[in-house]
Order: sequence, then C-alpha cells, then structure tokens
Amino acid sequence: MTKRNTYTYLSQSDIAIQIERLVQAIEQHDSPAFRFRQTRTGNERVEETRLSRYFTHIGQMMDLFDDRIEYSYSEHLQAFREACQDIGLERRPTGPVCLNEEGTAWLDHQHSMNVLVARIRQLTRELWYRRKKGDRRRQARQQEARVCDYSDAVVERYSRTNIIRIDLYYRQEAQVRLRVEHVFDDLVRLIAEHQRNPIFDHLTGYICAVEQGEDRGYHIHAAYFFNGNEVRGDIYKAQQIGELWGRITRGQGHFNSCNHDKEKYESACGIGIVLRNDRTIRRNVHKAMRYLVKDAQQLRLKPLRAKCLRRGQAD
Repeated sequence: MTKRNTYTYLSQSDIAIQIERLVQAIEQHDSPAFRFRQTRTGNERVEETRLSRYFTHIGQMMDLFDDRIEYSYSEHLQAFREACQDIGLERRPTGPVCLNEEGTAWLDHQHSMNVLVARIRQLTRELWYRRKKGDRRRQARQQEARVCDYSDAVVERYSRTNIIRIDLYYRQEAQVRLRVEHVFDDLVRLIAEHQRNPIFDHLTGYICAVEQGEDRGYHIHAAYFFNGNEVRGDIYKAQQIGELWGRITRGQGHFNSCNHDKEKYESACGIGIVLRNDRTIRRNVHKAMRYLVKDAQQLRLKPLRAKCLRRGQAD
C-alpha cells in the first residue's frame, strides 16, 4: 500500500524542488498538463497526462515568489516564475487561472495549466535558460578545483592535519518552517564561533557549503582542518562541532559525522589524521572535498549576493 503524505503544506525547499521537477518534466515530454475529450453528451471530459501530477501544489509553487526577500533563482525556478507572469496567472479557489488568448474570458484551471506548460516549454528552449544551466555546471567544476587547492594549501601548513567532515542538518519538524535565509543566518553564527569558541582552538582552515537535497532539505556540508600535532581526537572534535550546531539552531539542528564512520572508506579515507608528506592520500582528501560542492545539491534559490561556499584563510 502506498503511504500517503499527511502534510499538505510543503517546506520552501520541497516546493522549490517540486517546481524543478515540473520544469524538467516539461522539457522531457511534449504532452500538455491535461487532455480533453468530448463525451457523447457533448460535454468535455478532463483526462490526466504524465504531467498532471506535478500540479498538486501549484498554489504553493506560486506563493514561493512573494518578493519579501530578493532571491537568485535556478533556471528552473526562473522559467516557472516568468511563465506565470507572462500568462497573467491568478489565484482562484478552484486553482490558478489565466485569460484566454484574446484576453476576453478566464479559462478554467485545467486549460490554464495547459497554457502555463506551453509557455514554460518555450522558455526552456531560449538561450538564457540553456546558458544558465551550463554556467551552473561550470561553476560546480570551478568550485571543485578551488576546494582541492585550498585543502592542499592547508595540509601543507603542518606536518599533521586533522580533517573533520561533518554534515549539518535540520530536524524534519523544523524543515516545514525553514527558509533558506535562516540557514545563512545560522552559518554566520557558526563561523563567528570560530574566533571565540575553544572548540576551534588550533583551527587551520575550514570549508562550509550551503546545499539542498530532496530528502534532507537545506543543510550544510562542512570540513574543518586542525593542527594535527595539537588536536588528535577527530571523532570527539566532530561531536563537539555537531553539538555546537544544535545549540546555534536552538535544538532544531542535528548532524552526521563522517569521522565516526571513517572505517567504511578503508584505503580511500581522506579524513582524520593526514600527514603532510603522504602524497598518496591527497587524492582521497580531494574526493572528500569535492563532495562538498557537487552540482546535484546546489541551491535552487538563495538570497541575492549570498555566498553558498565559505572558506577560511590558507596563509
């Protein structure tokens, strides 16, 4: 039996991903949102298509763009937003609707969704859309190179470096109300602790990346580098940072420590104590760092001018 979701209100992250899925499905298929058949009595019967299921939360999709905060949007969200504006989509109790082509009468909800699909499909074929997709992939590759170079520079500072890899999440009950700007606020508070909290004594570098996943929503991937001659217990250090995250988020956050399970990486382990002269382990360190900035979990929306990737100094 299929388990039904009892929550009718989705989080900001979930709605953004729903929009992405809708736009991607429109790119991949040429069907309308709904089809219409004439019955023997002359009435019109609505039939669902492979796109119909993506419109379950169409009202919340429109509400995502409330303009209270300036956001930068992925190409999928931008295409959806522009399409809604272009066709003049307006909210109605039975579902969003738009005017007919002549602008003389309102279409019903299902016909309006067909107009929306057609406009989104046009936008996904435009040059700006294709360029933005390519720019995002190119940025991910550039960030991979930067975090690898940065990790090399930090590891070169001392004969031993202790590398902590930790993922910082929000509890499921907090995700419903969580907005992406709240995550950036919490990240600012976390970075401020680097200067005053004894947990970060002997810190030599850090990388923090705000990301978005389908299962975990908004979260932060982080790597911390400590002078390994002074800090030996990587598991304990990861625990300390994770518990600090819980306090920063007022109990709404939890964490996953890669250091607690580093045995599973076997010979490919790139965290814990790393020796400066062990050149073979650098490939493993690079692999661990590249995971921080993988393209698949980039933010679909973020506050304008916000930096998703934060790094410390490597001097």
